[in-house]
Amino acid sequence: MKGHVRERGKGNWYAVLSVRDPGTGERKVQWRSLPGCKGKREAQIECARLINEIADGSFVVSNETTLAEWIDHWLSIGAPGKRRQAVGNRSLERYSDLLRVHVKPALGNRPLQKLQSTEIDALYARLEDKISARTARHIHNTLGACLGTAARTRKITRNPMLDVIKVPSPSEPDHGMALETDQLQALVGGFRGSVFFPIVAVAAFTGARRNEILALRWSDFDADAKTLRIERAVEETREHGLQVKGPKSERGNRTIEIDDDLVALLCAERDRYLRLVAGVPAGAAVDLGLVKLPEGALMFPCPPARGEQFSFTKLRKPRQFSFNFKRRAKALGFANLRFHDLRGTHETLLLDAGVPVHVVAARCGHDPAVLLRSYAKRTRKADRSAAGVIGSISKGVLGA
Repeated sequence: MKGHVRERGKGNWYAVLSVRDPGTGERKVQWRSLPGCKGKREAQIECARLINEIADGSFVVSNETTLAEWIDHWLSIGAPGKRRQAVGNRSLERYSDLLRVHVKPALGNRPLQKLQSTEIDALYARLEDKISARTARHIHNTLGACLGTAARTRKITRNPMLDVIKVPSPSEPDHGMALETDQLQALVGGFRGSVFFPIVAVAAFTGARRNEILALRWSDFDADAKTLRIERAVEETREHGLQVKGPKSERGNRTIEIDDDLVALLCAERDRYLRLVAGVPAGAAVDLGLVKLPEGALMFPCPPARGEQFSFTKLRKPRQFSFNFKRRAKALGFANLRFHDLRGTHETLLLDAGVPVHVVAARCGHDPAVLLRSYAKRTRKADRSAAGVIGSISKGVLGA
């Protein structure tokens, strides 16, 4: 590792360094400005420090990579963050959209190593009146992860996001509503007789996510043990279409105990499919114990289109299902209710009933802290219970 200093103009000191190009492996000379050095001795000390950085691998080699080029590279390796893990295809698609639409047009041509925090501040200011606070926060987090990876891999000396003056504030996330017990019963009962009924029942009485439910196979159901095993989920992206992946996190792999009524409902649904395989009409007496469903048969496969043959393994489209659910729920008097609200309702009702937080979190595949912060809603029953506790404490103190 060699280097020396050179003065170019009075008091303008530079380190002339021999470094290896990380891309080609070839040696090349780089000039590095040494601002603040008042004489040759100080410049030599700073040059020696840079030579040590080259030796230990922490030196950042100058390059002309633009921000847009680095974004493309970061996305191509899976958009890793602090945990250095690739994200799922759906998240990758979302990150790509945010950076392509909002960041690349404004800053994409800027050299990555010359990008300044003031330019990012200016971008946020321009976007403030054009997008929601939540979207602005997503842009900030995504760009921060992108540039954080550049800093960790020594493509830049410092992440400019660390110097941003005004970070977009996160808006309060909309986690929907929680139904009361009687409301939930009315909603689920209102779907009886429709093809959506068993799916809605599973969501209401297990707290499973929509995409987890649509990926359930009959092999995940154990009628004797009264359990459902969750170990996969449906994912829909533009590039890959519908496919099956693992749950959102390791906590998502779980086995849920279910009640007798739900077991009976699922058994009846399975018998219906067994009759389809055997070609036996409903009500006909037949021993279904000898009939087997196809390998990988889904609990809730996509209904066939007109003229299309039925498939036991064809996935339902999650967004289309949610749209149909919302329309049916509105007709039942539950305007603005989302399918995901059944999950929040399940969690809230369990918490209201005194089920420990860690038990509810394990059942629903949640981090307990996230469960309390984001998904636990306050119901009228819980509010009355809290008021009752306070009433027992204040009794005899507030009276005249």
